[in-house]
Amino acid sequence: MTRDQAGQEFLHTPGPTQIPDKVRQAMSRQSLDLVDSRLRDLTGSCFADMKRIFKTDGEVFVYSANGHGAWEAALANLFAPGDVVLLPETGVFSNAWAAQANALGLEARLIPGDWRRAADPARLEETLRADTKGEIKGVLLVQTDTATSITCDVPAMRRAMDAAGHPALLVVDTVASLAAHPYDMGAWGVNVTIGASQKALMGPPGMAILAVDERALRHAKQSGIARNYWDWHARLGGEFYMRFCGTPPEQHLFALRAALDLIFEETLEGVLARHRRLAGAVHRAVEAWSEGGAVSFNALEPGERAVSVTTVRLGEGHDPDQLRSFLREELGVSLAGGLGDLGGKAFRIGHMGSVNEPMILGCLATIETAMLQLGIPHVSGLRAAAEHIAETRGKQVLGPARAA
Repeated sequence: MTRDQAGQEFLHTPGPTQIPDKVRQAMSRQSLDLVDSRLRDLTGSCFADMKRIFKTDGEVFVYSANGHGAWEAALANLFAPGDVVLLPETGVFSNAWAAQANALGLEARLIPGDWRRAADPARLEETLRADTKGEIKGVLLVQTDTATSITCDVPAMRRAMDAAGHPALLVVDTVASLAAHPYDMGAWGVNVTIGASQKALMGPPGMAILAVDERALRHAKQSGIARNYWDWHARLGGEFYMRFCGTPPEQHLFALRAALDLIFEETLEGVLARHRRLAGAVHRAVEAWSEGGAVSFNALEPGERAVSVTTVRLGEGHDPDQLRSFLREELGVSLAGGLGDLGGKAFRIGHMGSVNEPMILGCLATIETAMLQLGIPHVSGLRAAAEHIAETRGKQVLGPARAA
């Protein structure tokens, strides 16, 4: 590494994300006895406040796992080998979830997508109406695909299911959107929601968090599926520690408590507005860069661009991995690379969690510095980004990030 070691490195990957000092410090304490009332009280407060984040009256479950573990927890509780699940394709993670379902003996069916547009509610309704035998037991939807930076309209997908009169369960992955993009599990009719600690929740990797409504709990109890560690009902009964099928991940819970305190101190509405504002600044910059002819958005529709991550395509003759290596090793800014079909074609800017205006503007300026040094044609987007922040700062208006 040739980078000057002075100053701080910038982490702008879409997970893991920057961990606030208060969250890191919260982990630096001794573990507590499993019967200590302080541990029980802290854990109970985390579960209660996660319900506020998910906006649900259902049950919350915490696992020592990543988002893929959360997927398996949902699949293992809800579905039996041979069951059919339907996944609208929006990118790498819808496809990976389908592969995991197949590995568990389920039959995963994809509604094909092009990785540049959000899932189409009309196609979902059409597919469910055609399922006259009722084979499809669940719809698995990724709200924001981290690889493509596309966000789906969850309420519209629920309305499509209702319009088709189909009884399938709706399971939504919010790993890259929870506490960044608006979400209302109860009002939107979602049966199971999947989250993880390492993105907008500002925690260390290693904690999977699920919210489950009453209908999904009943379905899991009646399914007769053999399971142990993932079992929701086993975690609801018996001793306190059985909420975790054994010893709780105490330091992760300490971190979660500190992160939730930061979120509610800012207010959830304020957190969502900040993500919208900062995403708008990134989108304005990428729009300007694209005028040079070498840079473009992956997400074609402005209203479908994520508030948590932006996937940027580079044209023929320009290597996004060379750009990322230069940024990380020479300038101290870490971005993510393209995944799946976007491998070697794109880079990704993470802008979720513990981020603010100086960090975003610094990141964008450094990317422009690297593009100048590597000869990537672009028009500077810094002024456009700054103007967006100046125009929107303090306006607590929720909705899709504005890209123009």
